[in-house]
Amino acid sequence: MKILSNLITIVMIAVTMLQCKKSEATNPATDNSAKTSQKHSEEKENHKHDEKDDLKYVSKEIKVTGDVVTPLTLTVDSLKKMKVVELNDFKIVCQTGLTKDSVESTKGVLLTDILEKAKIAQQEHKDRNFYIVARASDDYKATFSWAELFNNPTGEKAYVLFEQNGKPLKEKGEMIVVSLNDTKTGPRHVKWLKSIEVTRVK
Repeated sequence: MKILSNLITIVMIAVTMLQCKKSEATNPATDNSAKTSQKHSEEKENHKHDEKDDLKYVSKEIKVTGDVVTPLTLTVDSLKKMKVVELNDFKIVCQTGLTKDSVESTKGVLLTDILEKAKIAQQEHKDRNFYIVARASDDYKATFSWAELFNNPTGEKAYVLFEQNGKPLKEKGEMIVVSLNDTKTGPRHVKWLKSIEVTRVK
């Protein structure tokens, strides 16, 4: 009887060890699958909708609103009448480090030039507590502070673009925002730009 009991114990231990090994063999696959899924999710565009729906979000004008003296409605033609800058050779890099787009040449205007045209409603020289939201027609947003744009190198490389590689932007919306001084340029790459909203911090 004692021998039988010992045999049963040995069999149970062996079965337990086999189950553990099986679990160890399958877990890496599960982990890899989870990592792949997470990576796929992270590498999606910031704008959360399918590419087939892109044309639904194309914007033909942008409105500059909020705490400004002169609200504006701008089109590509409006931007072409301002000081146009030509830029060359930069990449749109998402937060994971994946390059989403390589741009050979593009044209646009400084975001600060647009804000100066609208004139932020400062009550005095030291009244600088404002934030600026670049909003897309699918409600994706990028935010800048007044200090970032007007007292920091970021402002010298934040643009509203209307042309890429010699062609209109079309499916990206007629105008987009980029912030080329950012380490990862993707998060503040706003396609289908529809508004630039200025708000005083309260």
